[in-house]
Amino acid sequence: MKVSAVPRQGHDTLHGFTREELLRILRRMLLYRRFEEKAEEAYAIGKIGGFCHLHIGQEGAAEGCIGPLRPDDYVISGYREHTQALAKGLDPGRVMAELYGRSSGASAGKGGSMHIFGAQEGFLGGHGIVGAQAALATGVGWAVRYRGEDRVVVCFVGDAAVNQGVFHESLNMAAIWKLPVIYVVENNEYGMGTAFRRVSATEIKDRGVAYGIPSSVVDGQDVLATWRHMEGLISEVRGGGGPRFLEVRTYRFRGHSMSDPVSGTYRSREEVAERTEHDDPIKILRDRMMEADLLTQEQLEAMDAEVRKIVEEAAEFADRAPAPSPGELYTHVYSEVNPHGRLFFDGRER
Repeated sequence: MKVSAVPRQGHDTLHGFTREELLRILRRMLLYRRFEEKAEEAYAIGKIGGFCHLHIGQEGAAEGCIGPLRPDDYVISGYREHTQALAKGLDPGRVMAELYGRSSGASAGKGGSMHIFGAQEGFLGGHGIVGAQAALATGVGWAVRYRGEDRVVVCFVGDAAVNQGVFHESLNMAAIWKLPVIYVVENNEYGMGTAFRRVSATEIKDRGVAYGIPSSVVDGQDVLATWRHMEGLISEVRGGGGPRFLEVRTYRFRGHSMSDPVSGTYRSREEVAERTEHDDPIKILRDRMMEADLLTQEQLEAMDAEVRKIVEEAAEFADRAPAPSPGELYTHVYSEVNPHGRLFFDGRER
């Protein structure tokens, strides 16, 4: 099975996007960046507790992979999922309130940073067990096929997940049943504090090939190339072509989590500084648009001010929202309604 790769294009390449489309993509990536920066600030002053994994530097992967989807398609992810939830359409206020652990949050304040969920938007959660979402995505893909729908499921995992047994089981089953799932590996080069090259005998792009799944690689810092590449994969999967495997090469500009220094002991500050300077997906798109006379500094500043206001309002909403009541510990423990009937978990029909 051939593995195709899409290298970064020159800064004069805009992949056929209109100015309006480019502005929308840039604005959304700016929103993701400012949202994560606000979350970073809120965590530092104690408004967010527990674990918190930021997506700063990987915004191109979120927008490029989710932007081409239909609203009724599904996305499922791991625990670095704030921007992916936003990209799928969740309200910033609800996402921030979830980070704050408030009842108005996307998961009613019960999930926090790692477990944002939006069923109405087709965002089937962030999941804390490494690689577990691959099995869930496979199950969702089976449901889509069983119901005869043409929806697509996009499953995000990190590079460390590809060494998990459940990941391989899931790909094998998806290949056998030709399920409509795109397995997207965000390769940010490090699994927590370990470089991926130290823990794998093969490259990530080869993992899908082992199961006969068409596999490809894209530069996730190039949001436009990622978007166009993803469009092709979505079309193939929606047309009944079976699963696809995509390695998105990206880089996180912060530590693994808020408890981890930016560089730690596993990468140098010089490396992080160089990658931040040259591989920022927002800067790459900004520069291309300015070189093509499609964006001015004044427009950029106005756009940035607009998204900063949205993020500030989201933080204010989270601050005002009440904490869940103690009684909420006992709700949503069991599913009370079978969607295929009216049989409740206690075995009685009502």
